[in-house]
Amino acid sequence: MQTVQDVGRRLGVAPTCAAVELARATYYRGRRPPAAPRPRRIPRALLPAEQGAVLAVLHEPRFMDLAPAEVYATLLDKGHYLCSERTRSRLLAAHHEVRERRDQRRHPPYAAPALLATRPNELWSWDLTTLLGPAKWTYFYLYVILDVFSRYAVGWMVAPCERTSLAERLIETTCPRQGIVPGHLAIHADRGSSMTSKAVALLLADLGVTTTHSRPHVSNDTPSSASQFKTLKYRPAFPACFGSLVHARTLSGRSCSGTTMNITTWDSGCSPRTTCTMDSPRRRSRSGPACSRRPMRRTPSVFCATRRPRRRGHRPCGSISRRAHGAIGPPAWFSGHPPKSTHRKAPGSTIST
Repeated sequence: MQTVQDVGRRLGVAPTCAAVELARATYYRGRRPPAAPRPRRIPRALLPAEQGAVLAVLHEPRFMDLAPAEVYATLLDKGHYLCSERTRSRLLAAHHEVRERRDQRRHPPYAAPALLATRPNELWSWDLTTLLGPAKWTYFYLYVILDVFSRYAVGWMVAPCERTSLAERLIETTCPRQGIVPGHLAIHADRGSSMTSKAVALLLADLGVTTTHSRPHVSNDTPSSASQFKTLKYRPAFPACFGSLVHARTLSGRSCSGTTMNITTWDSGCSPRTTCTMDSPRRRSRSGPACSRRPMRRTPSVFCATRRPRRRGHRPCGSISRRAHGAIGPPAWFSGHPPKSTHRKAPGSTIST
């Protein structure tokens, strides 16, 4: 269009339009200013004077607290017809006089609470699961205390029943063994009978450990423990049932013997995690440095970066594109005051509570 307008002054509009293959009608239509939109007129619409009369009736003291349907029926009983019920509602809405008359609570946006762990032995998650026994309706109970940051099983126990005293004994022996200092650990659990018992709560208070529990009626607030239990039970080597309590305790040992991998240590020490900087939970826990294999992994990474630098993008040479933590959820649902470390914004492991 601009070309035709510039060149057409010298050569003419028709030759220029023919040269650029543009219809002259299109050129002239484009130069015409856009017409203002014509107001829409509905033949059966009420006139402004009639709309004012309807609003005056609706604003009367006897009708000001009634719905348009009630006003419509009341006027019909007296032989008066102004407009339809829908027209009354439309007029009230156009003048912003229709709203919810009942008091409504305004709910703020809800953010799921979370706990954050930036180092080992800062946040534990403990739970128990059932192991099928030799006969029908017989079970053994596996108690596991899991470190959220490293996914390392810091404590476990297999018992023939679920009892508060057993959970109390497990926590009482695990905390000193891991060197827990009062005020530096938070233990998260669901709302089971053993987890919410008074004996366990008093023990944790004496040890200086903060206790947290799942939200009411929320079944997935202990993802670390649930994920570990599912991992071990879906393994091909997991037995269909256990012959005795000794059998269950043998397979739940903390060390690997020969080619037989025990239940709790398979996920703790023998399986590398891709989401945990490609280190196993044992190396990330207190038993070993978290980055023990990074120097060995850096050498081939640098070699590949030298050979094919374009494939590295903006990442520095030798960087490992793995998260330095395992995020399992997004402030926290504390039953007491949390340790200061749980509110850090540094990378770490979180657990939804």
